[in-house]
Amino acid sequence: MFRDLNLIFLLLALIAEVIGTVGGFGSSVFFVPIANFYFDFYTVLGLTAVFHLSSNLSKIALFRKGLDKELLLYLGLPSVLFVIIGGVLSDKLDSKILEILLSVFLISLSLLFLIKKNLKVEPTKNSSIIGGGLSGFVAGLLGTGGAIRGITMNAFNLKKEVFIATSAMIDMMIDSTRTVVYYNNGYITKDIFIYIPFLFVIGYLGTHIGKYVLKYIPQERFKSISLILILVIGLVTGIKFII
Repeated sequence: MFRDLNLIFLLLALIAEVIGTVGGFGSSVFFVPIANFYFDFYTVLGLTAVFHLSSNLSKIALFRKGLDKELLLYLGLPSVLFVIIGGVLSDKLDSKILEILLSVFLISLSLLFLIKKNLKVEPTKNSSIIGGGLSGFVAGLLGTGGAIRGITMNAFNLKKEVFIATSAMIDMMIDSTRTVVYYNNGYITKDIFIYIPFLFVIGYLGTHIGKYVLKYIPQERFKSISLILILVIGLVTGIKFII
């Protein structure tokens, strides 16, 4: 049974979890492109949802004192609603076209904020609702919406503990919902069950390593690091369709 495991994939999953914790927007933005090199797209969606359940529980436990309840309401609830819509549509639309659009969106938006460092997005309820809805929809459709949520949350200039805890809680709400949708879609099959216990351990371990790394990252650099990581993910997602 264990001979069927891809150890390189599991190592890359651990790296994705560490970077996702440091970036504050979850590991799926790294995990999905990596997993796409090893599994079909719909299997990746199922793996991602299950993987996140463990990592987000760990983040919530480690950073629970930093939760922003207002963001949970205005950003989290739209995310849950639209992740259902995205999940239902995921087996009806051409996911490759949507991934290309996501790549262009992430690259453009992250570069805009990196170049225009003083550019501010108003931290309003409307921006929270729009960002939450969009991130939830893309998460359901493509498996990764954390980067969009990260860009939205960057507008509020949150402390890194608050950013991570709130993002993880919203992620948990999203993943719990889309796991049910993906299961009904047939994405979570017995073929991937062998990976589930390992991904749970990796989610827990990667979160703790990420928390340790965060001790050495100054608050003023946190926003830039998050945006750079989002840019990298956008490039990786786009390059996959070229090579």
